Amino acid sequence: MTVAPALHLRLRAADNELIRRAATQTGQSVSDFLTRSAVERAHEVLPDQRDFTLGDATRDQFVAVLDEPVRPDPQLVELFSRPQRIAR
Repeated sequence: MTVAPALHLRLRAADNELIRRAATQTGQSVSDFLTRSAVERAHEVLPDQRDFTLGDATRDQFVAVLDEPVRPDPQLVELFSRPQRIAR
């Protein structure tokens, strides 16, 4: 396992206390708690950003679907035609 350089964080006192309490509650060190929490969050954020590979036939089907003209969805058209409840 390769260990990267340490991260240094500046936390508000209340956030620091909250993290320390949560780490203690879970029986983890603060470092383990923060690492696991950050890795879990990274796995939530990154799936839409990852590359994916398609075989030739699948790629051709995918491109064909993207090239099809857009077909309006009547339910979405109706939904977006409603007055907004919150004015900006």
